[in-house]
Amino acid sequence: MSAPDQTSSTPPQRLPHWVRVVVIGRNWKFTLVRLVILVVTCVIVFPFILLPVRIEGISMLPTCRNGAVNFVNRLAYLRHGPQRGDIVGIRLSDPSIMWPSIMYMKRIIGLPGETVAFVDGQVLIDGKVLKEPYEKEDDCDWTLPPVKLGPDEYYVVGDNRSMPAEYHVFGKVERDHIVGRAVL
Repeated sequence: MSAPDQTSSTPPQRLPHWVRVVVIGRNWKFTLVRLVILVVTCVIVFPFILLPVRIEGISMLPTCRNGAVNFVNRLAYLRHGPQRGDIVGIRLSDPSIMWPSIMYMKRIIGLPGETVAFVDGQVLIDGKVLKEPYEKEDDCDWTLPPVKLGPDEYYVVGDNRSMPAEYHVFGKVERDHIVGRAVL
């Protein structure tokens, strides 16, 4: 009886060269350094740029659901100011505090210098009806007096206007209380 052949064992399978280059790169040490830098950057920078916000309440239905988590982009208004129709995070606390503990998510409908009013559920900007494609329901019956905005003020309101106005938080907001635009 002869001993089993020791030389016939198959060598371990290696990835083809091109697959290894695509997945790992030509130099695995350099790829590892890039990966570490990417992870550290995400962990440090991400919370400062995209602020997570948990939605509580139904004032922004159907756009934002109660209990949903959304992000507010703090860098959205570096090049330009907030625009009509933007959904923004609004800080309730002092603007100098870096991490606001409570924020509202609201839609901007009035810009600085404009006059905003509600008449039989329609928004009037300087006396003209505002077209709001994001408003799905027509059962709003709000009638509110005109509000003149200052040079650094915006008018914000929730999308769910089927609720009585008394249950909403809305109105003038100064620019320094707007944290950033929501990332939907």
